[in-house]
Amino acid sequence: MKLVFCGTPQFAVPTLEAVIAAGHEVRLVVTQPDRAAGRGMEMQVSPVKRVAVERGIAVAQPEKIRHNAEFRALLEEIQPDAILVVAYGRIVPQWMLDLPRFGNINLHGSLLPKYRGAAPIQWAVANGEVVTGVTTMRLDAGLDTGDMLLAQVVPIGQEETAADVYETLAPVGAALMVKTLSKLECGELVPQPQDHAAASLAPILTREDGRMDFSRTAKTIRDRWRGFQPWPGAHTTLRGKKLIVHRMGLAEADGCEAGILLVRGDLLLVGCGEGTVLELQEVQMEGKKRMSAAEFLRGYQVKSGERLGL
Repeated sequence: MKLVFCGTPQFAVPTLEAVIAAGHEVRLVVTQPDRAAGRGMEMQVSPVKRVAVERGIAVAQPEKIRHNAEFRALLEEIQPDAILVVAYGRIVPQWMLDLPRFGNINLHGSLLPKYRGAAPIQWAVANGEVVTGVTTMRLDAGLDTGDMLLAQVVPIGQEETAADVYETLAPVGAALMVKTLSKLECGELVPQPQDHAAASLAPILTREDGRMDFSRTAKTIRDRWRGFQPWPGAHTTLRGKKLIVHRMGLAEADGCEAGILLVRGDLLLVGCGEGTVLELQEVQMEGKKRMSAAEFLRGYQVKSGERLGL
C-alpha cells in the first residue's frame, strides 16, 4: 500500500519499521514539531522523525493540521491508500479521515473499548489489570470510538511497570498493524463496532495522579506506582517536604494506621487502607539524592509514629 505514517514517540517506531519491512511504500511521515527540552533546552527530534530521516522518507511537522491548507494539499497529492496513526499526539480532522480509501488506521495500546484516551497503558497497569493488549481500529470523529479491526491480548506481569509494558506492546502492535494491512488489502477484514456501554476512559496523566493516598490499600498504591512510571511516579510529604518514593513493596505488620510510619530495623513501613502495609524501599527527599530506606532512616532519624501526607 501507499501510506502516510503519523507518529511521534519510541512506541511508534517498531510499527513504522515493520510496515516498511513488509514492503509498503511510506510516502510521508508526519510527526510532532521538534521541541526544546532538557537542562540545556536543546531541540529534541522525535524518535519517529529520526527513523524517517535515516530511511530517506519525507517528513512533515505541522504545528496544526485541522485548517492547514498546505498540509492538506500535500496529503491530497499523495492520495494514500491508508493513513496509519500511532501515538501521534494530535486529533485527526475529518478531511484527513475521509481521504484514504482504507481510512485512518490507529494502533491503540489497550483492548478496546477499555481504556480509551491518552494513557491506556498507564491506567491498565495502575488499575491492577493482569492482561492488556493492542487493538487496530479505524479512526472516526470520536475519542477512540471507531470500529475495531484486530486485537492481540498481552499479559501484564505483577512486577511490570507501564514502561515495561510499553516495550512489550510496541513490537506486538507493529506485527498486528502489518497483519491488519494485509487482511484489509485482501478484503478479509470485517470492522467490528465497539460496545460503547463497556467503555472506560484513560485520561492524560497529571502530577496529582502520583500523590499517594494512604486510605487506599497497599496493593492499589503499588499498582498506581507501577502504572505511573516514569511519570508522575509516586510522591507524598514528610515533615512538610515532598518525598518521592522510587521503589516500594507489599509488607505485613500489625497495628499500622493509615499514613503512619513504622520503623523496624532498616525497614521503613507505612500503614495503608484496610489494614494493609507498604514497604518504602527507595526514597528521595525534596532536593536531595535517592537513597535506600536504610540510608534514609540513618540520615533523617525517622521514628515510628510520624505521619506522611501532611
